[in-house]
Amino acid sequence: MDCPLCQSTSRVLESRGSEAGAAIRRRRECSSCGHRFTTYERYEASLFVRKRNGRRQPFDREKLRGALARAAHKRPVAGSQIDSITDQVQAALAEAGGELRTAAVGELCLSGLGAVDRGAYLQFAGTLPPDEVARLRVDPEFAGSLPTGSVRSKSDSPESTPSPG
Repeated sequence: MDCPLCQSTSRVLESRGSEAGAAIRRRRECSSCGHRFTTYERYEASLFVRKRNGRRQPFDREKLRGALARAAHKRPVAGSQIDSITDQVQAALAEAGGELRTAAVGELCLSGLGAVDRGAYLQFAGTLPPDEVARLRVDPEFAGSLPTGSVRSKSDSPESTPSPG
């Protein structure tokens, strides 16, 4: 590893596990200028989501977390609970060999939200296409509350928006 100040080689002073074993922390010292710095080595898995049209998309943890946070907006759901659901989905992806279908990701999210808050569960399920909700193994306790058509009201639809002029 090169020194960030003078680009000379550095040597490792100390190595230890960090972030519950998910990373290795290394203290380094530049052999030329003596500058000390820390580096982290993390395992980076290639995780993918298989879309309904068959296309593969890289798993985006922040995108999933944002969708869960929107579903839990104004609900008594802590950020740590959303992070936990996201962690579970990411772990399931890794366990499945690095790829899952979107339906499986949706099912995992619904399972996690169902254990946390019914309103967030229904909000998330309402954003899924009706044919996908029908294919998912939806908790029977919540199934009767799911919307059957579009979640948009008539006033929200693009056709009813007045044109300027």
